[in-house]
Amino acid sequence: MKRYQNLGDLLKSNPEVYDYFTSLPVYARSMIARRSENVHSYRELKSYADQVLRGDG
Repeated sequence: MKRYQNLGDLLKSNPEVYDYFTSLPVYARSMIARRSENVHSYRELKSYADQVLRGDG
């Protein structure tokens, strides 16, 4: 699994991940963006998004 420096690099490098991220509700994107330096892969993004959407974030 490729690791990226942060969420911005991940989104710029992978159109499918970008599409997934932009499909999330605004509040979820905002919460994830605040911790963008901790998101290094799609798996991490998906896991964090799932937590946020469940209310655990």
